[in-house]
Amino acid sequence: VYKRQGQALASEADLSDQVEFYSDDPLLEEYVRSALDENPSLLEAIARYRASLQKARQVTALPDPTFSFNQFIRSVETRVGPQLNTFAISQKFPWFGKLDLKGQVAVKQAASHYQAFRAKEREVVAAVKRVFYELTYIDQALGINREEELLLDHYEQHSQAQYSQGEGLQQAVIKIQAELTQIFDRNALLTRQRASLVAQMNHLMGYAAEQSVPPLASPNLPEVKLDLDLLYKLGELNRHELKGAMARIETEERAVELAKKDFWPDVTLSAGFINVGGRNDLAGEAFPPPDNGKNAFSLSIGVNLPIWRDKYNAGVLEATENAIAERHQYVAIRNEMEFSIRDQVVRLETLWDQLGLYEQVLIPQAEEALRSSESAYATGQLSVLELLDSERFLLRARLIRARYNTDYLRALTDLEQAVGTKFPSS
Repeated sequence: VYKRQGQALASEADLSDQVEFYSDDPLLEEYVRSALDENPSLLEAIARYRASLQKARQVTALPDPTFSFNQFIRSVETRVGPQLNTFAISQKFPWFGKLDLKGQVAVKQAASHYQAFRAKEREVVAAVKRVFYELTYIDQALGINREEELLLDHYEQHSQAQYSQGEGLQQAVIKIQAELTQIFDRNALLTRQRASLVAQMNHLMGYAAEQSVPPLASPNLPEVKLDLDLLYKLGELNRHELKGAMARIETEERAVELAKKDFWPDVTLSAGFINVGGRNDLAGEAFPPPDNGKNAFSLSIGVNLPIWRDKYNAGVLEATENAIAERHQYVAIRNEMEFSIRDQVVRLETLWDQLGLYEQVLIPQAEEALRSSESAYATGQLSVLELLDSERFLLRARLIRARYNTDYLRALTDLEQAVGTKFPSS
């Protein structure tokens, strides 16, 4: 059984092309695939998994036989001649079922490593997607700032023209220039944040930190159906941490059975050869005994005596407590999964409503207010401070909408990781 299980696990060793994840951007998909191929922590996880596949063949093999040679310094004299030396070979045989149980434990441990590798894959996919979406926000914010910079430049030129004609105040020019300085400062901050995110993306993909990432377009936002019961079922079917916890429970259950086997002795079989020299004394040469110099052979059987029962009882108790601990961990992981799913569902619903509010109400109102302020400022009916207030309100609304776009996609990424499979599926 354990051999078939081990072969089934080994056949899944080339795994990166099986990972499915949501993406509507070819560049994002390329980055995720690169990370799945080159991410160092992921390569470590798959190496540990493949190493664990070799354990079953080791623990199910018989112990190495023992060969011994004994040379007598003073020969033992016998009727048929002196015993010169002896040769012996012995083989230990563990009690029935011990090796099979060790193999089952090793296979279950390999299954746990496999699920850990799969969970690490999901972590890497989610990490790349989070960084990618954060970069899209940075690039959107930089684009919005550039548009605001052009708008403020226009205001500044208009204010300087009014001031030069004696129709405006120098204070208006200074206020607009101060606003431009803040835009420049935000641009510098966003540029530094972008450089850090690019380095993080390259680290996830196993690339050099200096490799560039092109400007990213604003991503599309999928509207998803959020059915909690369906999402919980998806998580129970696909979440690799849950499958790994179940594999560890099964490992410890086999370990309990194996610990109980220690109450039974192991058997050692031995075969020996005694090299006997012929009689060369006067009596032996004069009257050689029957079988003079005939070598001797022996067979023996031995068992260890498992008399220290407290030690073996403690081993059974240890394995039992480990199994109980793993069952509790399974429940904890399932509870964490359900909490994470519910938390992301609430976030997604809230963000979708907020995005609708900004798209349909706040940004149109802010654009209309700015147009009205510009008209009033051009005719001298509005001060520059009121104009800048309208400009700031629109800028803030556009930046918040860009932030919510990114937060929505990050929440979708977290939900995909929580259910352990591609979401949304189409």
